[in-house]
Amino acid sequence: MTISYKWLCEYLPEPIAPERLSEILTAIGLEVESMEHYHEIPGSLQGLIVGEVITCEKHPDADKLKITQVNAGGDALLQIVCGAPNVAVGQKVIVAPVGCTIYPLQGEPFTIKKAKIRGAESQGMLCAEDEIGFGNSHDGLKILPEESMPGTAVAEMFKPYEDVIYEIGLTPNRMDAQSHLGVARDVCAYVSYHENRHFQVVSPLTSNDTLVSGDTPIQISVEDSLACPRYTGISISNVQVGESPIWLKQKLKSIGQKPVNNIVDITNYILHETGQPLHAFDANQIKGGKVIVKKADAGQKFITLDTKERTLRAEDLMICDIEGPMCIAGVYGGLESGVKNETKNVFLECAVFEKSGIRKTALSHQLRTDSAIRFEKGIDIGQTMQVLHRAAKLIVEFAGGQITGSATDIYPQPKDKTTVHFDLDFLTKLSGKKYDGDAVKRILTSLGFEMTNLHANTMQLLVPYNKTDISIQADIVEEIMRIDGLDNIPIPETINISPSVEEHHHKYKIREKMAGSLVGMGFHEIFTNSITNSAFYDEETLQHSVKMINSLSNELDMLRPEMIPSALQVVAHNINRKNNDLQLFEFGKTYSKEATHQYRERQRLSLILSGQIRDKHWQSPAVKADYFYVKGIVESLMAITGISNLRFVENDIKDLQYGCSITSGEVAIGFVGAVSDSLLKQFDIKFPVFYAELDMDAVYQHHQKSTTFREISKFPAVNRDLALVVEKNISFAQLEQIALSGKISQLRSLELFDIFESEKLGAGKKSMALSFTFMDETKTMTDQEIEGFMQQIIGKFEKQAQAEIRK
Repeated sequence: MTISYKWLCEYLPEPIAPERLSEILTAIGLEVESMEHYHEIPGSLQGLIVGEVITCEKHPDADKLKITQVNAGGDALLQIVCGAPNVAVGQKVIVAPVGCTIYPLQGEPFTIKKAKIRGAESQGMLCAEDEIGFGNSHDGLKILPEESMPGTAVAEMFKPYEDVIYEIGLTPNRMDAQSHLGVARDVCAYVSYHENRHFQVVSPLTSNDTLVSGDTPIQISVEDSLACPRYTGISISNVQVGESPIWLKQKLKSIGQKPVNNIVDITNYILHETGQPLHAFDANQIKGGKVIVKKADAGQKFITLDTKERTLRAEDLMICDIEGPMCIAGVYGGLESGVKNETKNVFLECAVFEKSGIRKTALSHQLRTDSAIRFEKGIDIGQTMQVLHRAAKLIVEFAGGQITGSATDIYPQPKDKTTVHFDLDFLTKLSGKKYDGDAVKRILTSLGFEMTNLHANTMQLLVPYNKTDISIQADIVEEIMRIDGLDNIPIPETINISPSVEEHHHKYKIREKMAGSLVGMGFHEIFTNSITNSAFYDEETLQHSVKMINSLSNELDMLRPEMIPSALQVVAHNINRKNNDLQLFEFGKTYSKEATHQYRERQRLSLILSGQIRDKHWQSPAVKADYFYVKGIVESLMAITGISNLRFVENDIKDLQYGCSITSGEVAIGFVGAVSDSLLKQFDIKFPVFYAELDMDAVYQHHQKSTTFREISKFPAVNRDLALVVEKNISFAQLEQIALSGKISQLRSLELFDIFESEKLGAGKKSMALSFTFMDETKTMTDQEIEGFMQQIIGKFEKQAQAEIRK
């Protein structure tokens, strides 16, 4: 929300210093995120002076340059070399003397210095409009009126507009502060309370007195009073569409609005002044002289002001004439009915539309206009006629014309003010501060609340129409605390709490333990959006996905069914910024639709790696991330949780070029592998990426709830190595399963420490070297026992894997 200091001060009974005003705004909950000085003309023409050209002679060494003598109000003339084609004796021009900084439209500001140009000394610069940011012309020098006095400051002549602009972090519930007038009300309430004096807002809105009498030439019909509870309109004839007055253009430009013409600019001005959107129609384009407020026909085509054709929904509220739609109500105007340069008659609309309908329409057509933003948060239904009359008067004043007939106000069910029963004891309980009853009344009265049924500790409050978000006691407490100042809430010396016991605390312990381990291994935790883009997924996945009914944008239209696209977005973001070495993890959720109105939410842990896991060192080379490293990370995490009997089974897994599914017994734990090239290409990633995903629901359910400790064995372990020649398609997992199938209790571990391939081994063969560790906790094993175990294992290898023992 952008607020102009000068504009805001128009509604205050007396000005407040910009810095003090910034403090007040932040104190009342309108946090000032930035406070910038605004200059309509960069540099505000400071340092520039009026000069008179006394002499003008051709430069002896340059055909296009002239040497001038200029009276700039000093004791001596200034010699200035000038290349402008229109420079002539007797002209009053703008001079940038030595030491003056100028701000051209193109390029960076620079300071004028003494210079020699083709051998001639130059003591300044004669300026064109674009060279000082004054205008766009570069045809020649800016010629000033003849009566201009040499030496006069140019800034004093033109008085360029300056202001202070606040950027306010407005929370979604503060509809009442979406205008300069609304912010001024809060400021006045704050000053009135804290300085204990009458400080009332200066409102530009007058009473609802009829401007003129008579029938209006435009008839109005509202077919859906729920979607449009109040609609007012007025006709103005014989207007002259043209440029807006300077003050109006300056105000709009200061808050980032581009002036269009006097009619449109006045509607924008009123919007930012009062928070009430308006729309001006070319009355001659209203077919049949009738405005009809109704829902659209589904599939109907409509061209908006931006010349785009849009397909309407049956839920869209439209402003129509007898032939069809003219405007998307509260959102965007139509191309044909808008005000143009040749418009002579105007129909001015000021209405209130139901906020949820406007929000859905704006999101559906992706038209987040200033008007739609205000309607979807709620509009002050009580000020509609006052705003309409103010806008009509401004149009008559600055665009000419006459108001034709009286204003039409269709308000079939006048809205009662919201009533809230308020208890001072509740205020003390919720705020933590004991407020005096008189202080509460002063604050609420200054904000426009009406009080009835006053008792010692209770009162009945009528909420002003401009505070559409207030409906319960807690809302009133917030208003009181805002105006009093949150910094004024005392912090108690002691706080009493009742400890609670979490039902699923073990889940958080497991998660924290796993996260701590990953961070210790060099990983960084990431948090990504659960709302994602349906373009990332294939049709099969989308059939079971959870789609957003009111999506924020085309790129965020569904809840993610898988974690991997979110992770790859992060990888792509980092790689694009030359950060290629990544070890990332995320605890997140995936969502799917099981049946109609039945959805499933799963908790996941994703791991993603790319680039190097260890940099090059003088003692060791760099180490790149690979599948086996990620697999080892997964094994370490499972060891932490106590989940044993892990099996990694090669499998075709969606989105992976190759990989394994992970199981513990019959329980599916997750998967691990290398991301497919096609998916990497989709995210424009040109590096190999490795990925693992664990089903945290399965981990929580099957983790080892207790840890068992035992003595270190008094008896030594014995190692034996064995080299096997097997077919190339034989994996270590298969050999491990064969070895363990013998159920030799003394076999404690089995590891692969070498793979060798050579034509000398035979076609399609490879050698795998395994290390076996045996231990008996009751005795020291003999060589004969170890040899017996090995022979038993070798026999199984030879029989089940057709292995040949290398000797």
